[in-house]
Amino acid sequence: MKTSFTVDDMTIHRIVEDEKGYTPALEFLPGLSRDVLEENRPWMQAMGALNPVDDTLVLCFQSYVVRTPHHTVLVDSCIGNDKTRPARAAWNGKRDGNYMQALAAAGVGVDDIDYVMCTHLHVDHVGWNTKLENGRWVPTFPKARYLFTQTEYDYWEAENRRAPIECIEDSVLPIVAARRADLITSADALNDHIRLMPTPGHTIDHFAVGLGRGGDKAVITGDLIHSPLQAKYPELSMRVDYDPKQGVATRQAFLEKYCDTDTLCCTAHFPSPSVGHVKRWGNGFRCDMV
Repeated sequence: MKTSFTVDDMTIHRIVEDEKGYTPALEFLPGLSRDVLEENRPWMQAMGALNPVDDTLVLCFQSYVVRTPHHTVLVDSCIGNDKTRPARAAWNGKRDGNYMQALAAAGVGVDDIDYVMCTHLHVDHVGWNTKLENGRWVPTFPKARYLFTQTEYDYWEAENRRAPIECIEDSVLPIVAARRADLITSADALNDHIRLMPTPGHTIDHFAVGLGRGGDKAVITGDLIHSPLQAKYPELSMRVDYDPKQGVATRQAFLEKYCDTDTLCCTAHFPSPSVGHVKRWGNGFRCDMV
């Protein structure tokens, strides 16, 4: 399984925490019909994107570490350990070494991370923001600045005040309390190698991350797309999209922008190796893995 990629003067590492069949395809993508699923079953199973036993979509849960000449940046922080997740049995109270072992295999320690960038504040993208230490949630990456967009943070902080949300309580608010958070916009640039791109729809202020000096040599998608099936059919919305119509427009525009270019597309949840180039495929697209 390939986990590292070199693009110009950057190295991109996949930090994989888990990969498995997750949710039935027809449930995860409510607009998907049984007929379309059956039509696409051969190639989906061949690339490991559909579990043939129960028709669950196979999803990879991972972060990306980007090393530039200036900084070491972690994009999204995955699931986390010791978190209370009653709605997700596999994540509830999870305690394993997968994530830290993957970081170590990439030659990265928690003190090496300069920035943690959260494309959005869903449960599987903020979990390792914090760790449990003496009964308290503390920043996992003690030297890092954590970047949340102001709009995304304000939305989830207000939702949490209405009804507590576990991942906001244990993985976002403790970062703010520790004064490690920087609230930014989804169009900000970190430096000449890393810039944010507004890609709303899945959440209110989701962003993707463009990498490379003078242009997007690589891009990290976050959750603007979850499955290769959504590349072939960009009109398929994921079940918890904040604004499905906007999400479809965002996904279509993103795929059009990078189609048939040399830009390396680093997806959040496609099955391994998760990274490839966008190509035209009939009326839709595919991602040719590298």
